[in-house]
Amino acid sequence: MQAATVLEANPLREGLRMARTPEPNAMVIFGATGDLTRRKLIPALYNLHASRLLPAGFSAVGVARRPWTTESFRETMRQACARHAALPVTPEVWESFARGLYFVRSDFAEREGYGRLDELLRTLDRERGTAGNRVFYLATPPDQTPAIVRLLGEAGLAQRRPGWSRLVVEKPFGQDLTSARILNSVLREVFPEDEIYRIDHYLGKETVQNILVFRFANAIFEPIWDRRYVDHVQIAVAEAVGMEGRGSYYDRTGTLRDMVQNHMMQLLSLTAMEPPVTNEANIVRNEKVKVLKALRLPGIDEVPHLTVRGQYGPGYIAGQPVPGYQQEPEVAPGSGTETYVALKLFVDNWRWADVPFYLRSGKRLTRRVSEIAVQFRRAPLKLFGAELEPPEPNILALRIQPDEGISLRFSVKLPGLQLEVRPVSMDFLYGTTFGRTPEAYERLLLDCMLGDTTLFTRNDEVEAAWEYTTRIMRGWDAAPPPEFPNYEAGTWGPDAAQRRIAADGRRWRRF
Repeated sequence: MQAATVLEANPLREGLRMARTPEPNAMVIFGATGDLTRRKLIPALYNLHASRLLPAGFSAVGVARRPWTTESFRETMRQACARHAALPVTPEVWESFARGLYFVRSDFAEREGYGRLDELLRTLDRERGTAGNRVFYLATPPDQTPAIVRLLGEAGLAQRRPGWSRLVVEKPFGQDLTSARILNSVLREVFPEDEIYRIDHYLGKETVQNILVFRFANAIFEPIWDRRYVDHVQIAVAEAVGMEGRGSYYDRTGTLRDMVQNHMMQLLSLTAMEPPVTNEANIVRNEKVKVLKALRLPGIDEVPHLTVRGQYGPGYIAGQPVPGYQQEPEVAPGSGTETYVALKLFVDNWRWADVPFYLRSGKRLTRRVSEIAVQFRRAPLKLFGAELEPPEPNILALRIQPDEGISLRFSVKLPGLQLEVRPVSMDFLYGTTFGRTPEAYERLLLDCMLGDTTLFTRNDEVEAAWEYTTRIMRGWDAAPPPEFPNYEAGTWGPDAAQRRIAADGRRWRRF
């Protein structure tokens, strides 16, 4: 208890808190009755409020078609925070937070609704001191984005007043390179590029943010972080869940668009980027874009040899039977949408020339795990006798979730009178060392209000990622359709993925 009192009174800690408190503003959430708002956005805002990181007078305005009122919106969000917020919902804290929650009923294409929204925002400027500063968050289906943005422009809501206006757009950002370019053009007609925040919640995870700190704040790793010492890199994002009510969306999207084009390309770029000169937002993003533009684009006929796609059939997860993808609600019978992707790619620059990066992601796999594993080259000589098994290679694993941390595997002598070599791991766990870490959306929403774009994707970054994934899609379109399903739910994916990496003399990591 005494230590906690000292921390509360620490002037340096208080000064850092004040430096991270944004200007007064109002956040408008389009799609406020949806799952994202209930499970992530409002609970994240409540956590920020309870941590005293929101400005006085902060307001959140929900916009949606449902016949809700401000009172019913507040009550629904209270229940959502009680269930999903990381910090306890106490009457006093909730009451102060709820005073800033409002609701506007409107269809997203209804011009009059934007007039009502403008009127409410002007009232909040007068009564709660939001100073004309606006964040417009589109928690809506992607096909609604162009209409909402254009109507924000027509209503004069996107123009700078005495304050600022910022736009937050959720993924997927387009369906291919062409559609992403068109969408970028639509957004820039209304908002300047530096006011557009393309959000990828993976970048808000503490373990993802730590990649840059780990690489560039520790001098022992950077000298060996290249083709001379690294044999290959594996990036895995595995999920045990199925569709969870997203069958209609997923059947139009698939794993390549849903995971590889955004989350996994972000992890790849952070792993492979060069040291930035400073940590200023555009300097960091410039280095990430260089990685994506250095990706070796495969020829159409090369795609089948560099990729494996799969779709899960019926199986068992944690001992319970689960249906196959084609039996999921809202999935088309005989669907050819992939729920698993494995691919091999190369970053053609001096640091990574000819070092393979293996990416895999899928639904209904054995367990949930996200990880970046850097496998180093084996020791060049058998110093301990030809009769011994060769030592396991050194592996540095950055665990994104669920057991957030870092693990380094190296070889040691097994105690005893004979010479035996065994691999051991040195582990660091975030939860054990630091306790609760902020939710991803807490960091991203706060950064947006502060005007910090470091953890958001820029237009050229999005288009560079789409250039590579669009090439993969074209290669798939030109190849014979796969025979789906080709892996059982509860396994690690298609056998073809195991054979593909084994042909290179390597194997997928086991979790």
